[in-house]
Amino acid sequence: MVPLRLVLFLFLVKSVQTVCCSSLHTNNWAVLVCTSRFWFNYRHMANTLSLYRTVKRLGIPDNRIILMLADDMACNSRNSYPAQVFNNENHQINLYGDNVEVDYRGYEVTVENFLRVLTGRHDSAVPRSKRLLSDEGSHILLYMTGHGGDQFLKFQDSEEIQSHDLADAIEQMREKKRFKELLIMVDTCQAATLYAQLYSPGVLAIGSSRKGQNSYSHHLDSEVGVSVVDRFTYYTLAFFENLDIYSNASLISLFQSYNPALLMSHADYRQDLFPRALNEVPVTNFFGSVMEIVHTDSAFEGFKGSKHREMACSAYSISSKECNNAVDTGMASNSEKSSQGLENVSVGIFEWLLHNLDDESADRVVSIGLVGLVAMVILSSCL
Repeated sequence: MVPLRLVLFLFLVKSVQTVCCSSLHTNNWAVLVCTSRFWFNYRHMANTLSLYRTVKRLGIPDNRIILMLADDMACNSRNSYPAQVFNNENHQINLYGDNVEVDYRGYEVTVENFLRVLTGRHDSAVPRSKRLLSDEGSHILLYMTGHGGDQFLKFQDSEEIQSHDLADAIEQMREKKRFKELLIMVDTCQAATLYAQLYSPGVLAIGSSRKGQNSYSHHLDSEVGVSVVDRFTYYTLAFFENLDIYSNASLISLFQSYNPALLMSHADYRQDLFPRALNEVPVTNFFGSVMEIVHTDSAFEGFKGSKHREMACSAYSISSKECNNAVDTGMASNSEKSSQGLENVSVGIFEWLLHNLDDESADRVVSIGLVGLVAMVILSSCL
């Protein structure tokens, strides 16, 4: 029979997990959209891939990122660096690397598909990988770049989305409980006008320029032959390069980092629909996630022998041999994705506890659990 104290310990662990998840915002999503085609709009694809690289580095996994690219600059015949895309003339970072997963490309990037992604109104044949599977607890980053004007953004140079279309789609998302908080970031001419019609609570928006202002590219790459990044996105990336997943930098610090002299326009943000003070909202609430993803060729080889196993075993004072058996047991029962490795550790260790702990060992583990619970509650109250 399972000792009562061990059951109490397992309940405490679940409580700590709930507190941590609610404080650290693990349910984060990103929708990144480049609406421009043609070679001379190379910078718009570079803008989007740059944000894609940033949010992945800060912890948002690919299965929670919807990437929409209206053209394939990497394979364009004019590209002197085939299969590569850069956002700087030094060519240090290839944005179109091995780990890029494009969900919508080319002709698939349309106003209709964009609105379907936001509202979740898909045909039954659309795979889960192309759907925004968010819920009422989700924090969503919506980034859009391309050519626009007063209350519109062009798609593929053949159609456009109006500000009221975007506002109505966001309201549908709210009614269907598809987000808790939403941050819209727009890098285009007269960007602020695109979110002028928003009326749904819980939405925050920032744009690269005000009404009547243009947004400008940052610099030309003479070897590529075109501009490779826009100013607003360039300075956004500069802000995030100094941050990591656990950074306490707030949204107000990001918004105030934009220098009109460097942008050659005035970055504008709208916060009247947002319930929280911007100085209390970490940027990682939208641009990052606390989930840790291990990229390996095999779903489990990279996890075996990793630091996560050592940390989990030492936390419960379990011998390495017994812990290895416990971890392997948990991992054998789940073959989904490497991002679930830590859950497999927990399953294996708890199975080991249930079968091997006697009353005396349970007392020790419960004591450790109580101390850990107090520490986590104090930590979560400070975040």
